[in-house]
Amino acid sequence: MKKKIIIGSRGSELALWQANFVKRELEKANKKISVEMKVIKTKGDKILDVALSKIGDKSLFTKELETQLLERKIDLAVHSLKDLQTYLPEGLNLSAVSKRHPVEDVLIARKKGITLEKLKENAVVATGSLRRRCQLLHLRPDIKVVELRGNIPSRIEKFLNSDWDAIILARAGVERLNLKKYISSYISTDEILPAVGQGALGIETHIENDFVNELLLSFHDEDTHKAVLAERALLRKLEGGCQVPIGAYAQVKPNGLHLDAMVGKLDGSLTFRKKARGSKNKPEQLGKNLANNLLKAGAKEILDEIYNSVRVNQNIEA
Repeated sequence: MKKKIIIGSRGSELALWQANFVKRELEKANKKISVEMKVIKTKGDKILDVALSKIGDKSLFTKELETQLLERKIDLAVHSLKDLQTYLPEGLNLSAVSKRHPVEDVLIARKKGITLEKLKENAVVATGSLRRRCQLLHLRPDIKVVELRGNIPSRIEKFLNSDWDAIILARAGVERLNLKKYISSYISTDEILPAVGQGALGIETHIENDFVNELLLSFHDEDTHKAVLAERALLRKLEGGCQVPIGAYAQVKPNGLHLDAMVGKLDGSLTFRKKARGSKNKPEQLGKNLANNLLKAGAKEILDEIYNSVRVNQNIEA
């Protein structure tokens, strides 16, 4: 008799693609299991008319999944790693990380070949990410940025039915859903750094679920894991969430682990960007060190300003 494993997932097309990908890989590696899917709606899926930065909940897309894990109603939760907060609830663990998809953001515009540089003056670009907004405005202060929420197909549909000039999305999600035909150009990480963990899947489990934790060893990619550990340590040190424009990208290379990161003002008028190299065996130390370098360079003042503004707004709304 096959052992049943239950995967918890959000219900968006991308989330289900990711969960089914993990399901196929696990079933391929172990013929003695059967894998079932359980769709769980999160707070982030229910609130679609408010900017992520205004909600301010770091577990926006994960809390309900984590509750099910803690209650042992599911065996593992599949996340876009960029959605997974850096502090996990006691009893849960980031047990496996997938091999990373290319991390770039992409521009979806009215014609193929349109790049950020080629967008017309005062173009209107939609994104729901403060990280993208900040870096875009730093490159092109003339651009008008408007808010965009929803899953990937609905964002593309909104764009096609709008008078916007372009939208920015993550390459991984667009390509996983076979929507590559809409991509006008790829945005180099030299121009816009990705979100922490972008392009990777994170598998969260209960730390006492030994069978599943061992099962996931076949899925786990260690180089990607080292890279995202560095990125997540940097984000944790900076206390970043969806209210702060922070980008980071780490890569394992023959001469060590390389980390590139930025912190910026919401309007893009000031950004701090630094790079560092360290041992791939000490990824979290590299992340912390680079975070400290950014803070010393001036990022602390930016973060303090953003957090003070958030606290004032929260008090006003209360």
